[in-house]
Amino acid sequence: MQDSHINNVIKILRRELAVGTMPIVSHLAADQRDPFVILISTLLSLRTKDEVTAVATEKLFGLAATPQEMLQIPLTKIAKTIYPVGFYRVKADTIHHVCRELIARFSSQVPDNLDDLLSIKGVGRKTANLVIALAYGKDAICVDIHVHRISNRLGYVQTNMPEKTEYALREKLPRRHWIIYNTIMVAFGRKTCKPVSPLCSQCPVLKYCDRVGIARSR
Repeated sequence: MQDSHINNVIKILRRELAVGTMPIVSHLAADQRDPFVILISTLLSLRTKDEVTAVATEKLFGLAATPQEMLQIPLTKIAKTIYPVGFYRVKADTIHHVCRELIARFSSQVPDNLDDLLSIKGVGRKTANLVIALAYGKDAICVDIHVHRISNRLGYVQTNMPEKTEYALREKLPRRHWIIYNTIMVAFGRKTCKPVSPLCSQCPVLKYCDRVGIARSR
């Protein structure tokens, strides 16, 4: 794919973006930009379906809305409340740890920069970049499996792991697209550009795609 075509791809995919296909964290950011909600919801969403994350987030924040309130809830109750998110017991422990860090080191506020967020155990690059972009509206590129797969499939980057994809996108993706890029690529990846046997016959950006690595499609 010619590098300049990314502008057309994003324009088309933004137009195709439907509310029902947006990731849950993008939904939350559209309704409210509470950094604490975005951070915790993103942690809950890891390896978890959106519909499960949505219910768990609502239930959890029905019990506590601040780091201080969250620490008042026993770990066993948090685990029970967020079940059946993936690794719910581990995530309950992570939530308590993150809350302690926010209180002790950041005056109970979620940091708005990558270095501080990554200094909190349990917060990875995907989570940190998503918080910066969606909660604070700052330029950041969140790369998950969909963003990594589609960016390479299009032929826009040539990388073998998500972190390298993030760095490659930082070098060439126009900054005006950084914040929305994850939202549209996740929606596109779930609906059309699936991991196995993508729906190329229904793809609105097929003419721009190099179809790298596609052995079978529909």
